[in-house]
Amino acid sequence: MMKTLTRLDLSDILHGCAILGTGGGGELDEGFHYIDKALEAGKTFNLISVENVPAGKNICTPYMLGALTPMSEEEELQYKRLPKADKSSIMTAFKRLEQYTGDEFYGTICCELGGSNTAISFYVAAMANGYIIDADVAGRAVPEITHSTYYFNDIPAAPIVTANEFGECFICENVIDDLRAESVVRALSMISRNDIAAIDHAMPIEQVKDAVIKGTISKSLAIGQAYRKAKEQNKDIADEIANHGEGYVAFRGIVTEFSFKTQDGFTLGDVYIDGTGEYVSNRYHIEVKNENLVSRLNEEVDVTIPDLICCLDMDTLTPITNPNFSQQMNVAIVVLPAPKEFTTERGLEAFGPAYVGLKMPYIAAVERHFKNNRYKNIK
Repeated sequence: MMKTLTRLDLSDILHGCAILGTGGGGELDEGFHYIDKALEAGKTFNLISVENVPAGKNICTPYMLGALTPMSEEEELQYKRLPKADKSSIMTAFKRLEQYTGDEFYGTICCELGGSNTAISFYVAAMANGYIIDADVAGRAVPEITHSTYYFNDIPAAPIVTANEFGECFICENVIDDLRAESVVRALSMISRNDIAAIDHAMPIEQVKDAVIKGTISKSLAIGQAYRKAKEQNKDIADEIANHGEGYVAFRGIVTEFSFKTQDGFTLGDVYIDGTGEYVSNRYHIEVKNENLVSRLNEEVDVTIPDLICCLDMDTLTPITNPNFSQQMNVAIVVLPAPKEFTTERGLEAFGPAYVGLKMPYIAAVERHFKNNRYKNIK
């Protein structure tokens, strides 16, 4: 089945992706910039399931990689003399990929779910008159290339074509695996104002069809629709997202402290929330590496990756992306279950508690919550 997405569908998908992005995956306004640019060019966004992609058709995975925090004035100076390209860096990379491989591409698969990165993948598909494949390889947003079902299935990323806002293009050949790809592309990002466009995993659909998480764009659409309808009907958005995402509301409170910094090409940070209502006299702490990776309740570990820790601004009724917190922000934390592909031995090895330095087994927070109903009358 093929579905042509309306502007409302696209809006719902991007909002759903921003929620599922757990603080990462890029800014919504940037995502809408790409969507509207393609619509203004008369392009359409056609969504197709993995199963309906004809055998032998080539797909690729476009994305942006970098840090989320702004650069200092001193850091910006080193880029001042470089000319800005008039084309988007992602399309520069895509055109170079076509030239390099000599292939035509039927469609794109997202590297993750996020307000901007999902839209960028959609944009490439639309501008190339191709298809958006209803799948991604993370089921959320993630910090590194290795946090991907491509990596878990040993599918090589190379050749990787990258481009930056200055029109510089880099082709990476013979990259042994995604672990090495992460180092290479991250290094290129760090010399490109912490923001680089990349396209990888360019290959026939049959090589990747069983190594992706199917239906995640449709899932994002459903979450986004639930979020929009909750706002329209004055329902609690946190409760509605939790219900539709098969998760739960973990905490509500006021942001009292936060700090962010850029280190090794990542945005690292901590956010502290003092409880309100039934959560009063309790404190929640979220640790960030681009995305929200671990949370603590009264400094005891509460939720860890690969589960999704989603932050919502309950005054503006919007998903919060890092590092966009402010003092006294009224927030709700919704926890959603990890994609099952990430709870395998290989998935947890790459993106489980050990990744954030915790020497503890992964415990599925949603299962634990519904088993214990543990948040009643916490003190």
